[in-house]
Amino acid sequence: MASHDKTELQDFTDSLEALIAAGAEHHGDGESITALHRALARLDAFVTEATAAFEASEEWAADGAKTAAAWVATRCRVPRATARRNVRLGRALRQLPSCAEAWREGRIGRDQARAIAGARRHRTASSMARDESMLVSYAAEMGFEDFYRALSYWKQLADPEGSDDAEEARRVARDAFLEPSISGMWLGQMTLDPISGSIVSAELKRLEQEFFEADCAEAAERLGRRPRTDELARTSAQRRADALVEMATRSRAAAPDGVRPAPLFSVLVGYETVHGRICELENGTVLAPSALDPWMDSAYFERAIFRLGNRVDVSVRARLFTGGTRRAIELRDRMCTHPYCYEPAEDCQGDHIDPYAAGGLTTQENGRLLCGFHNRLRNQSERKRPPPAGSSAA
Repeated sequence: MASHDKTELQDFTDSLEALIAAGAEHHGDGESITALHRALARLDAFVTEATAAFEASEEWAADGAKTAAAWVATRCRVPRATARRNVRLGRALRQLPSCAEAWREGRIGRDQARAIAGARRHRTASSMARDESMLVSYAAEMGFEDFYRALSYWKQLADPEGSDDAEEARRVARDAFLEPSISGMWLGQMTLDPISGSIVSAELKRLEQEFFEADCAEAAERLGRRPRTDELARTSAQRRADALVEMATRSRAAAPDGVRPAPLFSVLVGYETVHGRICELENGTVLAPSALDPWMDSAYFERAIFRLGNRVDVSVRARLFTGGTRRAIELRDRMCTHPYCYEPAEDCQGDHIDPYAAGGLTTQENGRLLCGFHNRLRNQSERKRPPPAGSSAA
């Protein structure tokens, strides 16, 4: 290491010591948090690239280490898997100059850099060379979940065959076990593909909510007032466990030839022309089109036509319990529209942009999805808002 490099590193260490000595409580404001995260991303990028240079130098071999990752894991006391990932990422950045630069500048972070590096495979290398700058701009401008969805669609277009193979690998990887322990308690674990997991999760969540409402009613009657969460008879974990037992009980009681619930596939006509490719679950998980094949014979289908101005015309079905207008808003927004929220559409409320009480119409154009929290927050803010100038209190 050159002497000037040591001086720069010492200067950085001294500055860091001064920052820490100033007290974290003095940097707990939003502006400081943003600056700190950007500085952290820049340092993380620098350390990753330095680690890649360390691997290339082979200095680690002089200590008898088999690999640079093994040396880093031992000397820096990090998990071996973490060390290997860091070395691989630093190595990959040599093929991704735009990504490396954006990370170095703090415009993206490690998670975005790892995602882009992971998308570069032998079959996508030429497409990545062409589209790297575009993907980096997505990573720098979008929330991480939105960026990851966009990247997933890019991988489908860049390598359709690989996407189908990856989807099949996810489906094949499903498993579950439930075994009694020596104490008689049952221990289990499950791994489900995206569609199967959504089916199980939705029913488990529905039953848990049913049990939650029953617990609230029982506690209110017992206490004579609205109960706190810690006063309910069961915890949320216990309600989920009871919901799983209830699912098995109802399954045993159901007639073998009974009507089975079926998934609903919404075909968005014209969406790709205006907004881009979409094939995903309601919770935002991106699927390869081949993932839908096993469900085609049992699923319901509805047609949604996107028109100019973000309007959606939905074919009406009795299955749509909230009506065509609500369904159109769900398909358009797909989650809570508050910028700091990712609550899925099924857990959101329809909100009038121009309040209904003020004459707002119940139309798609005047509707949006808000989760219960942000809908209440919006209403509370409006109640606190001062009346227009010249008005008098009632």
